[in-house]
Amino acid sequence: MDDYRRIADAVAADIAAGRLRPGERLAPQRVFARRHRIANSTAARVYGELSRRGLVTGEVGRGTFVRARAAEPALADPGGAPVDLQLNFPVLPEQSALLANSLARVLRPDVLAEALQPGGVTGTAPARAAAAELLARTGWQPSPEQILFTGNGKQSLAATMAALVPVGGRLGVEALTYPVVRTIATRLGITLVPLEMDDHGVVPDALRAAAVRAVYLQPALHNPLGVTMPEARRAEVVAVSAELDLPVIEDAVYTFLCDEPPLAALAPDRTVVVDSLSKRIAPGLTVGFVVPPAQLFDRIATSVRGGGWTAPRFALDVAAHHIADGTAAVIQRAKRADAMARQRLVAEKLDVRADPRAYHCWWELPPPWRADTFAAAAAREGIAVTPAAAFAIGQAPNAVRLALASPPLDRLAAALDVLAGIAREPTGAP
Repeated sequence: MDDYRRIADAVAADIAAGRLRPGERLAPQRVFARRHRIANSTAARVYGELSRRGLVTGEVGRGTFVRARAAEPALADPGGAPVDLQLNFPVLPEQSALLANSLARVLRPDVLAEALQPGGVTGTAPARAAAAELLARTGWQPSPEQILFTGNGKQSLAATMAALVPVGGRLGVEALTYPVVRTIATRLGITLVPLEMDDHGVVPDALRAAAVRAVYLQPALHNPLGVTMPEARRAEVVAVSAELDLPVIEDAVYTFLCDEPPLAALAPDRTVVVDSLSKRIAPGLTVGFVVPPAQLFDRIATSVRGGGWTAPRFALDVAAHHIADGTAAVIQRAKRADAMARQRLVAEKLDVRADPRAYHCWWELPPPWRADTFAAAAAREGIAVTPAAAFAIGQAPNAVRLALASPPLDRLAAALDVLAGIAREPTGAP
């Protein structure tokens, strides 16, 4: 796909998601070109493509504006909000009561006095013990002394990337990857190198050809593909990383939904595991974890401190209480069942690729649909989905990711029916 069309796809995704609202003015073309490091002529082609798709309109002397939608979303709730299949923050109806009961202990004056003390990158002994219990999986048990804490999962990623890859350095990532990694890399001056993937995940030989300082991978419940790397592929990836002496950043944020052993179980000396609580428990409880090997511990701890990414003591103490009294485990079990119920709905209605344990799935669209036009059509029906361009490092396929966690089951079912109907329409050609 030409570069200008790929960039147009990304802008179209922002419009479909509501990040660019009807009536909002786009940046002047020369400013847009500078931001995206493209030629002015390429920026003009991007704006022309957006206009051709009916997403923007130009007004002489005033600029280019996002066009208003033709109709109110069909599935929008009374407040006008679309059905959100973009963001994955699972919050179960019963979990607030569970968390409130658990939180009561932390709010005792004597306990609260301790929780309001300054925190640190290594947290407290109870927090380390609780985190080690929470993060353990079959075949892998981190030591409490091995764990560092940050304010959230994004900070864990940023601190680890900054510690392992210098400014101007290269980080290998799966060709379809978590979009925030791209944002962090830009801010840190790191170049992302896309690694070829197949149905089992990253292709091991792609690591040999990449010439990178480290690699970022999601072996379990990959975002956006929703697939899990099989045991044989894990062993191959670990063997190549050993051959190249290549550090691996393993994103484990969705592993609370499964029990797959991490790459760290096979390569403990070169794998850094990053995780967080926002999806495991609730988006408002933002504690991040970094589990580095011993030889990288001090370097990453220094990066956490230097970036100002240390977790607040109060959040650590709250998290430790939720883990120690079993509340976190109860919520995790309930979310596993909830994710599987949602995937059963998807399997009934759409032909998608996904691990049945995941909270998201990847839909390769039938021709002649393109991802951006499908997302726009879904938005007109009150459903927000994410086109592949948001995840692609390079060329984007004609696919969308569906995040399944947010809507109630009945609204999710109705939205999936609408999406299936859109996909059957013969109007997807650009």
